[in-house]
Amino acid sequence: MEIDKAIRQSNDQKLKTKYNNAVNVIQRALALYPVEEVAFSFNGGKDSTVLLHLLRAGFYLHQVDCGHSNVDLSNHASSFPIRTIYFESPSAFPEINSFTYETASSYGVQLDIIRQDFKSGLEALLKTKPTRAIFLGVRIGDPTAVGQQQFSPSSPGWPPFMRVNPILDWSYRDVWAFLLTCKVPYCSLYDQGYTSIGSVNDTTPNALLRINDSNGEKFKPAYMLSDGRLERAGRAKKSTQKVNNGVKSLESYQENIRTASIISVGDEILFGSVEDQLGHLLCKKLHLIGWNVSRIAVVQSDVDSVAEEVENRKSTSDIVLLYGGVGPLPSDVSIAGVAKAFGVRLAPNEEFEKHLSRLYGEKWTGDHNEMAKLPEGITELVRNEKLHVPLIKCDNVVVLSATNVNEFDQQWESLIESRLLATTGSFVSKHFTTSLSDLEVALPLSKLCFEFPNVHIGCYRKSRTGPLTITLDGKDEEIVEAAMEAISTKLSSK
Repeated sequence: MEIDKAIRQSNDQKLKTKYNNAVNVIQRALALYPVEEVAFSFNGGKDSTVLLHLLRAGFYLHQVDCGHSNVDLSNHASSFPIRTIYFESPSAFPEINSFTYETASSYGVQLDIIRQDFKSGLEALLKTKPTRAIFLGVRIGDPTAVGQQQFSPSSPGWPPFMRVNPILDWSYRDVWAFLLTCKVPYCSLYDQGYTSIGSVNDTTPNALLRINDSNGEKFKPAYMLSDGRLERAGRAKKSTQKVNNGVKSLESYQENIRTASIISVGDEILFGSVEDQLGHLLCKKLHLIGWNVSRIAVVQSDVDSVAEEVENRKSTSDIVLLYGGVGPLPSDVSIAGVAKAFGVRLAPNEEFEKHLSRLYGEKWTGDHNEMAKLPEGITELVRNEKLHVPLIKCDNVVVLSATNVNEFDQQWESLIESRLLATTGSFVSKHFTTSLSDLEVALPLSKLCFEFPNVHIGCYRKSRTGPLTITLDGKDEEIVEAAMEAISTKLSSK
């Protein structure tokens, strides 16, 4: 079965664990209820698309466990055995409707189409087709997920059935890791910047994925959203609307956030020969001026490795800061990697050569002219009187030549003074210490992450038996204070 095979061949251990757990839930449900008495609610969104393919894999493995080894769901034309419910709405995106019907045709899904509200339609359907369990693509961050478990009876006042939630503990990242790893089709809206799709009346592309383009407004694909807690930021809100606890909406947060990626180049770091001190300093300094670091990576001293990382980061970050691998040594491949990532050649830069000549004096000879070659057509030299050699800027990628803390401090000041790293509003930071265990705080913190999507909530222990420190970071002091008060109230009652 192609889904199971794709996951087994993946190197993503977290995804493998989430997949195995979800499939186990599906197999348990199929062992409890005859397939004729279960259903699947499909709406064309990313979560239900994931669940469709998990059900295909889960049913296949269930059949194999039951001794039906000749079952084959690798053929897309094979009939999908689980009854599938689709609530068609007049306010749905045309792309959602098209994707739903195309998917049904591709995978042999027989749709029960309902054109009523969810509750009324479900009541009518269950009268004609008795159903004991319904698979749902609910995740912990969804508004309807509060209080649910992987197996949860329907709410009072609803028709009686078991809600089965195989991906309840999946994150935004897990959903996209699955879709991209398995290479299955998904709705085209997600490639247009939509990260959470409701109706045409309440859904817009996620502003955090907006790209400044001379040809008009464009957006990065949904899978490039760095902070999955903000996936619902595309659900349209009035500027005056407020979120839970009377605090402000996400609008100011979206407009006031900048993301940075950090790339360190050096085999010596990967070998453990030296400690990377600059990465920690960069994260700390970026945080102090209000920037969000979405990724820090250490790559091999290899042109292709540098090029691949730069290629992946330059389109998902406002700025990419790269250091290491700069100079005359064979292992200094950073500049060549940047050029390859942008698809340009290295060409002599006379101005940069003059700076290098003054820096090295008599040691500068024709043998070193390769150092003066920079990515052609995209290089800008960032000058500062404190620097012996200008910084190299290629589009939104800045190459730092610092090899120690003192050099780094000088180059950091140059980045600030040149306004390449303008202050975007400092983070407000709070912390709360508790003696509770990780298990005791897990559920309350999950709910708080949903209630305060524009506050970064993290946890750490300095020792295995020491107290748990919960950190809160955000751009709005009022929101951070409200989150702090909520955490204190929830955990103090434990």
